[in-house]
Amino acid sequence: MVATSLEAFARPRSAERIPAMKRRRRQSSIAIVFETHSTTTDNERWIATGWLDGRLSSAGQRQAKELSERRAAEEIAAVFTSDLARAVETAKLAFGKRDIPIFHDWRLRECDYGELNGTPVARLEVERSRHVYEPYPGGESYRQVVARVQSFLHDLSPRFENERVVVIGHSATQWALQHLLEGTPLAELVEGSFRWQAGWLYTLLVDS
Repeated sequence: MVATSLEAFARPRSAERIPAMKRRRRQSSIAIVFETHSTTTDNERWIATGWLDGRLSSAGQRQAKELSERRAAEEIAAVFTSDLARAVETAKLAFGKRDIPIFHDWRLRECDYGELNGTPVARLEVERSRHVYEPYPGGESYRQVVARVQSFLHDLSPRFENERVVVIGHSATQWALQHLLEGTPLAELVEGSFRWQAGWLYTLLVDS
């Protein structure tokens, strides 16, 4: 008599050869509309504000109202803005009268120029290419900006699948998004000149 186990009776041998079915992941996305803050008094004086708050100029206030008109027909789930005053003011003027939540997030700030916050733009441009990976004295590097924007995107993904959101930030915020979502080399972005345009549209893919 051949001894056998109860497990052998319970599971036919043929079942051992049937591969387990793999669960397919469904991929969703988030549409991210990026807008820079509107023109500030520092912009008009060619000052690199950095982590200082800054204030919108009269021209900047008009631009923020134009942003409101430009996005009036879009269904927007939420607005996320840098917590620096110039970006907060832009968000308020552009979207404050609509029934859209506005969130302030420090991770969307401009690069921290450290000792060079508030310095003339001409001086900053001489220094900028040296700080892709090396922090500004008393500040941060552009790679560190990318890391905090990446953290923001990670937190964004579970809540806003298949929605459109607006992000209001700064030149370094846009470079980080361009690098993370479009694959443009960071050094190429930092070493080039920032060119304003009427918004950028990015797609963040989300596995669910």
